[in-house]
Amino acid sequence: MKKNEDKQNVAGQLLSAAGSYIKQKYPFLILFFVGLLIVSALNFMKISTVQSIANFSINDFEIGQISDRTIIADRNLAPDDVNPIAITKGEKIIKKGFPITEEAFSKLKKMASSPLYIDYRAFANNELYLVLLAIMWYLLFSFIPFGRKIQLKEPILHVILFIIVYSVTAFCAKFSFFSDPYRICIVIPTALSIMLVTVLFGNISAVLLSLILSLGVLNAANWELAPFLFTLATALCSSAIVRKIERRLDLVVAGLLIALFEVVFVLLILVIYNETFTELLPLVLGIIVNGFISGILTLGLLTPLEIIMNTASVFRLMDLSDNNVPIFKQMQIQANGTYNHSMMVAQLAESACREIGANSILARVGGYYHDIGKIEMSEYFVENQQNMENKHSDLNPTLSASVIKSHVKKGVEKGHQLHLPQAVIDIIAEHHGNSVITYFYNAAKEKDPTLSPEDFAYPGNPPTSRESGVVMLADTVEAACHTLDNPTSQRLDKFISTLINAKMDTGQLNNCELTFRDIAKIKESFVNLLTGYYHNRIKYQNQVDPDEKKEDKPGDKKIEAKKQELK
Repeated sequence: MKKNEDKQNVAGQLLSAAGSYIKQKYPFLILFFVGLLIVSALNFMKISTVQSIANFSINDFEIGQISDRTIIADRNLAPDDVNPIAITKGEKIIKKGFPITEEAFSKLKKMASSPLYIDYRAFANNELYLVLLAIMWYLLFSFIPFGRKIQLKEPILHVILFIIVYSVTAFCAKFSFFSDPYRICIVIPTALSIMLVTVLFGNISAVLLSLILSLGVLNAANWELAPFLFTLATALCSSAIVRKIERRLDLVVAGLLIALFEVVFVLLILVIYNETFTELLPLVLGIIVNGFISGILTLGLLTPLEIIMNTASVFRLMDLSDNNVPIFKQMQIQANGTYNHSMMVAQLAESACREIGANSILARVGGYYHDIGKIEMSEYFVENQQNMENKHSDLNPTLSASVIKSHVKKGVEKGHQLHLPQAVIDIIAEHHGNSVITYFYNAAKEKDPTLSPEDFAYPGNPPTSRESGVVMLADTVEAACHTLDNPTSQRLDKFISTLINAKMDTGQLNNCELTFRDIAKIKESFVNLLTGYYHNRIKYQNQVDPDEKKEDKPGDKKIEAKKQELK
């Protein structure tokens, strides 16, 4: 009885876990099945248009050949203009051990070219392979540590590009010119696909797609190894070249460089398989055109894809880092202190991310935009209160905390209005995490000790990416270091360590995958940058402090006496 109860509990837990997983991942699961369905349809079209008879190609037969098998027609085929021969169901077309006649060969060709004759065994084999490939892609996408949140648009682009590459390879191979396993490499859009994914989603995503695309090409090219090797080498090369560029026009140069490497790859494959070089020129020219056109098409398609998918590509981030855009002009006028603070946070975050190998451009842009929610009520934030009365003097601490907290929500709303990439909006939403506004909490607790700290906590979540975590630390450090007297390197080091430890103790860095080694490098980067920012300068001789009383000079007394005489 107890065993049955244990089994029921285990089964219930498994069902509960499966239900929870499906509830969380159902968009990805729907995409998985839809993508597999489309590729299966392409596989069916590919198999149904192949000239095959009973799992064998028509090329296995010729007139006068002694047949090694018996083939019987399984349906009627009426004569037509192309092949006026009629075939009757049950008719023995060729017989094992007997020569193939001209009439029998004509019937074989008619059967092979008829869409009614489909090699279902070949279709089933390909289908099982594609299912296995789809499962492998899904598992890799689920378990590879991307270091960021995966949005549905990324696997959608993967599926679309796979379908394009698979269909182009499968159906172009049916043309006589591209039936050669080397010539088919001319039309496979591998470089274009990988360049787009690398720019839009990064190198890890592109490497994953490289593996899946090459395995898909292996199936689409009828298990020829040459297209598979060419696709894999080209994809990895494209990803490596494109990941470092920061200007859009560099894509054209990248396309030419990829074309050069593609020529090298195809020559190496020809040598490996001891192929002749009799028709090398058309192949090389085609490969060069493929690489160059890939760069041009990537340049043309990138802007609309960036707009449609709203991704944090390197080019989009470079555009957003322009300080001459209207939002920064508005911030300079309405919240100058916040503007200067944001510029410094961006510098700190970019420098630290460069040290730990994170996305430094994303961190810089996140630093620029993290406080845009302060623009509307800038006078309530201390960095904008120079030479003015503190607005919080007339407010109770609870209301003051509400005003301070609101800048996160307003920043997210403004980020959506500006159509910022989700990665930047996440930094805006997470740069305070769910930490407590301790100043106003302590002030309110003096009046009411029963107050809960949750009432004075920011409404966001702790950072979920390394870049977001670095921006949080940079924001905290930059703001707090203004209160530090005599900010020497040693004092900055101790003070920054205290600030970072406080964030760690309150769990603000638990979800952003920053390691202790990363934390040490971040702190060192902050100390070096702020030490240079707060460095001392030499006081020049005869330099007068403007706050000190100015002594009268003899010349000044003469001038004053002359003025009295004139009066």
